[in-house]
Amino acid sequence: MKRSALLPTTILALALAACGPAGGDATTTTAPAATTTSAGASTTTTGGAGFPVSVEADNGTVTIEQLPERIVSLSSTGTEILFAIGAGDEVVAVDDQSNYPEGVPITDLSAFTPNIEAILSYQPDLVVVSYDPGDLVASLQTADVPVIHQDAAQTVSEVYTQIEALGTATGHLEEAEALNEEIESGIAHAVADAPAAPEGTTYYHELDATFYTATSSTFFGELYGLFGLVNIADPADADGSAAGYPQLSSEFIVAADPDLIFLADVLYGESAETLAARPGWGVLSAVADGNVVELDSDVASRWGPRIVDFAEAVSAAVEAFVDEG
Repeated sequence: MKRSALLPTTILALALAACGPAGGDATTTTAPAATTTSAGASTTTTGGAGFPVSVEADNGTVTIEQLPERIVSLSSTGTEILFAIGAGDEVVAVDDQSNYPEGVPITDLSAFTPNIEAILSYQPDLVVVSYDPGDLVASLQTADVPVIHQDAAQTVSEVYTQIEALGTATGHLEEAEALNEEIESGIAHAVADAPAAPEGTTYYHELDATFYTATSSTFFGELYGLFGLVNIADPADADGSAAGYPQLSSEFIVAADPDLIFLADVLYGESAETLAARPGWGVLSAVADGNVVELDSDVASRWGPRIVDFAEAVSAAVEAFVDEG
């Protein structure tokens, strides 16, 4: 098991941050060679075929004047996307949590306590981030480095939007569109391969051992919903005050008695065995019947190309649950 890209608390921080103003759709229209500056003067740029381009991100409209040749990624999901769309050769450095795919130029750069000087030492012409502690984006902009900030996606549609934005920004739009088709097809196949779960089949998705979870209004919940599963956590955030990521109590979970339990915190020592040892949990249907699913912590915390792996894990769990029933 590889190190997780996101600690549980950071998963929550990114998820909650993603519940703010959402980024717009990717803009794939190429800006004309003659552009207008804020002062109104016309200027001509020659940034390579198809450049400059503009994309929408969580930090607004981002214009990339030239085809990027030195990309720094401070987003484990962004790293996976960049390599999946063929932009890996231009990635010169990634943060210390970007561990996939194999061979990425991992460094000691931190995505959560970023050091601007360290980032700039790689002479980037594009930086991709999934978290801004307060001044990261502004500092990079002050240094005239274009930065694309993409918060954790809240929906599958936002995943496609983010992939297209990175494709546009790196000159790999066609590959990005092909990847989106591949992901969409993979999810559809995973859903089609699973037998229909009995109506009312419930589940609990555990983010950490303090019972933080994700409701149906989140990216995770949308994927589970494709399989007809019912989220036990939905009533705990009926008013939306937890932005889709409420903290439950042990008593709440025991009372709900979910049919399936999905563990996204395996890397932190949680397993079917540790759940069985929790007070009152041994009699839960999912625990007693062997329907605790130990997810790959990386796959369960990133919203990039490997969401197909996530969907396939859910598909297999549903199939096993139906077969035993």
